[in-house]
Amino acid sequence: MDPIYIVLAVLAAVALVGGLWYLVSRRPGSELPPEVTAHKPVSAEEATAPTPAPHATLDLPESIPGRMQRLRARLAGSGGFGRAVLSVLSRGDLAESDWEEIEDTLLTADLGLEVTTSLMERLRTQAKVLDTQDPQAVRAVLRAELLALVDPSMDRSLNLAKPAPAAGLESGTPAAAVLMVGVNGTGKTTTCGKLARVLVAQDKRVVMGAADTFRAAAAEQLTTWGERVGVPVIRSAKEGADPASVAFDAAQAAAAQEADVVLVDTAGRLQNKAGLMDELGKIKRVMEKVAPVGEILLVLDATTGQNGMRQAQVFSEAVGVTGIVLTKLDGTAKGGIVVTVQRELGVPVKLVGLGEGADDLAPFDPEGFVDALLG
Repeated sequence: MDPIYIVLAVLAAVALVGGLWYLVSRRPGSELPPEVTAHKPVSAEEATAPTPAPHATLDLPESIPGRMQRLRARLAGSGGFGRAVLSVLSRGDLAESDWEEIEDTLLTADLGLEVTTSLMERLRTQAKVLDTQDPQAVRAVLRAELLALVDPSMDRSLNLAKPAPAAGLESGTPAAAVLMVGVNGTGKTTTCGKLARVLVAQDKRVVMGAADTFRAAAAEQLTTWGERVGVPVIRSAKEGADPASVAFDAAQAAAAQEADVVLVDTAGRLQNKAGLMDELGKIKRVMEKVAPVGEILLVLDATTGQNGMRQAQVFSEAVGVTGIVLTKLDGTAKGGIVVTVQRELGVPVKLVGLGEGADDLAPFDPEGFVDALLG
């Protein structure tokens, strides 16, 4: 055979083999990642080991400055009685019917008879020396009076200082203990979860205790809140367990984990059931075998008005409330309960719930509240 034909045949064979190799190497999934250096041997243990589950994605709670800025506008819906009173005062030359209209507005805003009477006297006195034709002057007077009622001098910070350990502490350093109390339907369990988010946003290590052992749904709800921000929840394996035992375990676990704060949710108590109120006292006593309880926060529904006041008085007598959390303050025309509950109990409103969102809980801002009332 002519040598030329032999060379051509060899070149054709090489081209055919090369083309087939190229087609095979380009099949899906056959590409090698860039910068591959050397193959690492895999042991038998690694080859048979299960693939680890991906980590759950945690929520990033909103910072305190961020939520305050976002929620301040919502305070405008927490009772328009300030704007209503301001509009009447600005009419000038007020008749007795105008003063009656102001009084009715204050009473329906849940300021209470005693507070309303006192405020009416001060407003009448100021009206005699004030040019009520000047809206800015009227607003300044009313703002000063309302701010004095809300009392910005009250300490609204949460007591989260780590306490000294008690004799019953098994190990670790005790966490600051916060006990959440209140009747059914006020949003207590939800508030406990939201408060955990607030504390996590402040870089606090938190443990929650589900001491509402009469409702399985309450423990499940609290666990869900905890999972969203990476907060462990101590709960009983069985429904109807001793709430005080769960609270004690939560305090011990928080100490062992070197947590900063332990939040304990309790069952909604009917304020006319002496036995159930006594149980709250037991929970507090048992927790204090680990360390003193620094905060007892009473969760009140701002829309309940004077009924909420009766609840507050009973709880305060039972366990010594240190602060108030007012939920559902947005959209209610009864913002006066802020003033009333503080005067009756002598304890401040420390936190307010202004919506149903996960981060719709914020520290109470007296000046922001009054300014929102006046528009």
